[in-house]
Amino acid sequence: MSAAVSQQFCGHCGGAFATSGEGPTSDAHHSCQQHLAMEPPRFCPQCRRRMKVQVTPLAWTAECSRHGLTSFCTDSAPKNAS
Repeated sequence: MSAAVSQQFCGHCGGAFATSGEGPTSDAHHSCQQHLAMEPPRFCPQCRRRMKVQVTPLAWTAECSRHGLTSFCTDSAPKNAS
C-alpha cells in the first residue's frame, strides 16, 4: 500500500471525507478522530470495506481484503532491569 494514497473514508464510521480528502464533511464526524486515537480503525480509509481487526494488549492489526494490513504497536511494556 502506498503512503501517498489519500484517505477517502473515515476509519471509524466509514463516512466519506470532504472532496479535498483533508477531513470529515460535518462537525459531528470530528468525534471519530477522537475515537481513532484510542481504537483501531474499523473501515478501510481507501475503499470503505469493513476490516478484520485483532486487538492485543500491546498492539492492534486491521486488515482490508483489498488493501492489506495496517498495524500499530504500543511498545510501552515495562522492561525488566537486570
